[in-house]
This record gives sequence, C-alpha cells and structure tokens, in this order.
Amino acid sequence: MAVLTITSKNYSSWSLRGWLLARFAGLDFSEKVIPPDDPATRAEILLLSSSNRVPDLVHNGVHVWDTMAIAEYLNEAFPKAGLLPADQAARAHCRAICGEMHSGFSSLRSALPMNLRAHFPKFKVWSRAQADVDRITTIWRDCLDTYGGPYLFGQQRTMADAMFTPVCTRLRTYDVNIDAQSSAYCDLMLGSSEFQDWLAAAKMEPIDMDELDVPF
Repeated sequence: MAVLTITSKNYSSWSLRGWLLARFAGLDFSEKVIPPDDPATRAEILLLSSSNRVPDLVHNGVHVWDTMAIAEYLNEAFPKAGLLPADQAARAHCRAICGEMHSGFSSLRSALPMNLRAHFPKFKVWSRAQADVDRITTIWRDCLDTYGGPYLFGQQRTMADAMFTPVCTRLRTYDVNIDAQSSAYCDLMLGSSEFQDWLAAAKMEPIDMDELDVPF
C-alpha cells in the first residue's frame, strides 16, 4: 500500500493538497502523520522554513515529494483519474494555474493561514492579500466560464481543484467577501465527501497552534 506523509489536518494546506490529489486519483494509501508540534514541521506551517517535508508519497517503490511532483506522478500512474484535462490546451492551462498556486500568493498565505477550526468574521484583509484573492477569483471565473464548470476544468475534478481547495477554506475562515460564482465553487469543493472527511479529522486534532488561533 502507498504511504502519504502529512501533518496537521487543521493547519497544513500543503498536506490537504497532497491528500486530495491522492483521493482524486483513487490511490489506496495509508497516512503517516508528523505531529504539528514537531519543531521543523511547526516552522514549515508558520512559513518560517522553506523545507518541503509534507506531503511526501511512497508508492510502488517510488518516493516523490513536493505537491506538484506528486500531482504529476499520480497523473501518470492513474491516467484514467483525469487529474489533467484530456485536451492539450486545457492541460497547459491547468498546469499554469497549478504552478501559479504552487509558487505564488505569498501575501495570502501569510495573512490568511489555514485554520479549519477557526472563524474570524469581518476580518480585515490587507491590500496585498486582497490582490491575491482578486487574482485567484479571476482565475476561477475564467476557468468556470471557459470550461463550463462545475469544476475548474469542466465536469471532472483535476489537480487544479485539489490545489485551490485550501484557498476556499481560507476565504471561509476569514469571512472574505467574494463574487457569487467563486463562492458557489467554494461551496462545491468544501461540500465534497473528501473534504468533509478531512474536516472531521481536523476537528478531532488535539494540538492547537496559538500563533494561528487568534486574528492578527
């Protein structure tokens, strides 16, 4: 059986991305969890470290880490799962927005860290973080209009949906106002059975990170 190493389900957006990719691919896997109070993992969650300890996948003797590498590996290992669109132009588009999510939006990450158990109504979003929100919702609307929805690339979930689901959680945690089309997309992703399984486990986690449990 494959093993996916992750950390906190409440706080780790990259763990969620890797886990969703594995679930969307139909991979049979077990979870290895690094506690979020592990010093190196804590530093990574708090954006104080550039390490990529999670997610980390071992499958059929292949060891792959980094979320985008995992996404590409799973697409090759499970081509029928459709993690990339069938059309060449759509595949390029999908890879481009996944790459943008993977390497960008640093202001959003720092200003609106993932915290599934929290809710901060009327949270004031900094201008730089708002610019990231505006760019992300523009990406979403463009994809939904181009490919017809309900997912970013049409009728089937792709790696792009896994990459952007943690953003949906941030927008809800911090009560960020977004357009109706983007809000409906968030409803869809956060209502999925996969995310609901993740959320239920996140709510059961015994560890709190004080730095992320207060509005700032």
